[in-house]
Amino acid sequence: MSSPSVQTWAPRLELAVLAWVLAVAAGTWAVFTDDAPGRILLGAAALVFALTGLFCSIARPRLTADVTGVTVRGLAGSRSWPWAEVNVRLVRTRRLGRESTTLELDADRAEVPDLVVLGRLDLGADPEDVVEALLALRT
Repeated sequence: MSSPSVQTWAPRLELAVLAWVLAVAAGTWAVFTDDAPGRILLGAAALVFALTGLFCSIARPRLTADVTGVTVRGLAGSRSWPWAEVNVRLVRTRRLGRESTTLELDADRAEVPDLVVLGRLDLGADPEDVVEALLALRT
């Protein structure tokens, strides 16, 4: 997070580095293996890790907020909404005995309505803390 007037959240840098390291390791292993099905699986794993590393590297910061509104960044670019067009919600879901918490940005009043769901990996922080910070900036 930067200053009190502008706050940013992004995937942790360690996650991006780990994804790139695993992509290189899986790709290298795929090149040197003699097992054809294993080569395919390792190549697919290398691709998934590389895409994860790419996303974690390009979509930084993932969420930016200030007193005027919020901006969400992804692979294809950024989307911004003023506070009047977006609702901020904390959503808790329970699946398979595990509870997860996500931040929902519902831009239902925007010219092009959109729903963005961000979790702990997207934000690099607890979604509950992020919601508190967003609501403080909004008021």
